[in-house]
Amino acid sequence: MMYRDKIGQVAGKIWHFLNEHGTTTVAKLKKELEAGDALCMQGIGWLAKEDKIDFVEKGKSLSVKLR
Repeated sequence: MMYRDKIGQVAGKIWHFLNEHGTTTVAKLKKELEAGDALCMQGIGWLAKEDKIDFVEKGKSLSVKLR
């Protein structure tokens, strides 16, 4: 499997997680998905590029939510 495919799979997992759980911190996504920091951040970037998610900043915490 190509690395790009892995990123796409993680992006799908992130989308489904957010769909089920709503707004979630990036830290919690990393923990829940167990995909590793790099793949999780790349998956978030993928969804951001496709305009599927929004970012919510609260102090030092960064959360993501579906659009």
